Amino acid sequence: MRLGGVPVADAAQDLSIESLLRAVADGDRAAFAELYDRISPRVMGLVTRLLRDRAQSEEVTQEVFLEIWQQATRFDANRGSGMAWVLTMTHRRAVDRIRASQKSHERDLRIGIRDMELDFDGVVETVEIRVENERVKRAMSRLTPVQREAVILAYYGGYSHSEMAEILAIPLGTVKTRLRDGMIRLRDELGVTS
Repeated sequence: MRLGGVPVADAAQDLSIESLLRAVADGDRAAFAELYDRISPRVMGLVTRLLRDRAQSEEVTQEVFLEIWQQATRFDANRGSGMAWVLTMTHRRAVDRIRASQKSHERDLRIGIRDMELDFDGVVETVEIRVENERVKRAMSRLTPVQREAVILAYYGGYSHSEMAEILAIPLGTVKTRLRDGMIRLRDELGVTS
């Protein structure tokens, strides 16, 4: 096999990273293989230092070399050395993988928290409900009989204002007044602020 008219074994020793990148840009597979052999330990080393996970480091290293093969035409020797171009690409790929892993971890954590069943103490809940019911009963007992009747029909009976007016045989406006006055008094008795 020949590289640029020179046998590969002889040419490989003399070519710089920049020359190899130019040859790769032209689709030269032998140049790509030589480039890989020369720089893959440095690429893998940088990725491993950043990711600290061997399997992911190998994947990212493969992605870097795929990108080199696909993007070698974009290498510009006037903007820096070939190795600097490759290591910048490597660093960017590794950081992208770290960010993707962090986002995945954060998403999994949010989903885990959302799906986590919270323990609750049924006894405490039962006691709190009973205490609250007693407070409401005491407050209801302080309403006038007509206010109490309106609140019970509306909130415990589920009747509409019109239905209450029909049941009680009183005007709709009177129902609304009794209910409003009863609710204001309940709010005051329970110490609820609006």
